[in-house]
Amino acid sequence: MPGISILGAIGLFAIFILTNVIKVLKEYEKGVVFTLGRVGRKAAGPGLVLLIPGIQVMRKVDMRTLVHDVPTQDVISQDNVSVKVNAVIYYRVVDAVRAVVQVENYMAATSQLAQTTLRSVLGKHDLDEMLQERDKLNKDIQAILDHQTEAWGIKVSNVEIKHVDVDPSMIRAIAKQAEAERERRSKVILAEGEFQAAAKLSEAAEVLATSPGAMELRYLNSLQEIAGDRTNTIVFPFSMGEAAKAFKNGGF
Repeated sequence: MPGISILGAIGLFAIFILTNVIKVLKEYEKGVVFTLGRVGRKAAGPGLVLLIPGIQVMRKVDMRTLVHDVPTQDVISQDNVSVKVNAVIYYRVVDAVRAVVQVENYMAATSQLAQTTLRSVLGKHDLDEMLQERDKLNKDIQAILDHQTEAWGIKVSNVEIKHVDVDPSMIRAIAKQAEAERERRSKVILAEGEFQAAAKLSEAAEVLATSPGAMELRYLNSLQEIAGDRTNTIVFPFSMGEAAKAFKNGGF
């Protein structure tokens, strides 16, 4: 019996050593070691880490890129359109010590910051910009998040707006607006075409007015075009002086 109790004590001591003294960190992990409450300048690991029981404790930090889905946020655009927007952010810990010491929970803090930043940035833009300029908005949000999380040892590498959901009644209003815009553009294009045609006709009139020969050639060309259709009746215009002269010469 004494032998069994000694073996049990040795086994318990071995378990204590394995769980409290010897720590193994994976390749993507870092360990922030606290010695009597104070933290070292650098994180430990990866690999084998030995701790002093009762004096040192360690907190593991995952150094891989983390993906966080930002919950759907209600946003009012600059043109007073209510939309629901959600996004996804990609970030990772670059300084394990700061991620543990500077903020209580860096994951929750980054999530909350992403939500408020998403509402703040999108609220400064119109609905058309939200729908058409997502790349620019993604970069703006990413830059703000990366700057604010730098003190926590966090690097925000990318932000992607996933969905911008608009109320169905607003979708109908947007469709009417788009139709009106297309009609406006059509009228503008038609007016520009008429303006250009009038300008060209004015230039042609100036040329014909300064060149009688060109006027006569144009007149004869027009007669040739009219004569091609046998159903047309051609009336040749003459001034009164020309008519009298023709009558005298026996032209009629």
